[in-house]
Amino acid sequence: MAAREEILDRLRAKLGHSDALNGENPALKHIEDHHKNLIPKRGSLDKAQRVDLFVQEATRVNATVVRVGSFDDVPDQVSAYLREHQLPAKIKIAPHHSLKSLDWQQKTSLMVDEGRGKGDDGVSVSVAYGGVAETGTLVMSSGPQTPTSLNFLPLDHIVVLEADRIAGDYEAVWERLRAQFGPGKLPRTVNWITGPSRTADIEQTLLLGAHGPQRLHILIVDPSES
Repeated sequence: MAAREEILDRLRAKLGHSDALNGENPALKHIEDHHKNLIPKRGSLDKAQRVDLFVQEATRVNATVVRVGSFDDVPDQVSAYLREHQLPAKIKIAPHHSLKSLDWQQKTSLMVDEGRGKGDDGVSVSVAYGGVAETGTLVMSSGPQTPTSLNFLPLDHIVVLEADRIAGDYEAVWERLRAQFGPGKLPRTVNWITGPSRTADIEQTLLLGAHGPQRLHILIVDPSES
């Protein structure tokens, strides 16, 4: 055995990676045998309480939240948001089936485009993978129907979140992601967004919109609101 291989074998044995020589993948095994971290009791709530806590925490970090009874209410709410902030009646929506199936033209006079975000997009509308009640955090997974660029480039970001997908804690969302995509096959990007982009690096003065949208508006779709 060459000296190099002998040294590597010793390192593998020391690190407990000797199984790799038998065709096993230690990294994949570690993912499959994932152990949950400490779970705060704060998120151990029923659905109604999780939604209430999510709204409370999201509002606390400068997001605005509106509850609607169905996806059909989304166009009207988006239009109302644009009027409230005196924004142009033009939006870029994610090519998500839940948004593409909506009758935007019948319900509003908005100019609607779909696809990835660009630097000149003023307002984007995305669909969240889920939410975390304990911190009011949105979970955005990347994919063909959910371009990550829509989360960061426009100044105003409107996110549609189904109430059923609001979990109590972070681990519950990670568990859902692992179950859906499989070990080692997570989306390329999973963004956790808590409120609008912000920084206080300059003279400890809070500035919104420093690294992304300056306003975050969340539409929670909850049939119980109907």
